[in-house]
Amino acid sequence: QVRLVESGGGLVQSGGSLRLSCAASGWTFSKSTMAWFRQAPGKEREFVAAINWSGTITHYADSVKGRFTISRDNAKNTGYLQMNSLKPEDTAVYYCALDAQLFRTWVPALSSEYRNWGQGTQVTVSS
Repeated sequence: QVRLVESGGGLVQSGGSLRLSCAASGWTFSKSTMAWFRQAPGKEREFVAAINWSGTITHYADSVKGRFTISRDNAKNTGYLQMNSLKPEDTAVYYCALDAQLFRTWVPALSSEYRNWGQGTQVTVSS
């Protein structure tokens, strides 16, 4: 059973930066695509970014491209989301998720492809 714990959220002013972390337990982390999703109040959960198991393939939502960077350290069983130039519309609960399939050769953006989820960390960007 994989357990994911997010950290690093908080309150930041518009234009600021935050770095989210996702600490994983279990043996599958280094073999699975990891993704970040977010959910704002009253809205559906949306894809933010994903990185394949080896860190060689990344995919971003258009809304964060050029501002957010996803990365991972398999030796530490930890994934990251560096968020720069934050905007009020980035305010949401951010969730990390782990792919249901091992060694996938592409990075899915659908939440249904991810089996394991963390509890989320709140990110609030003030204007």
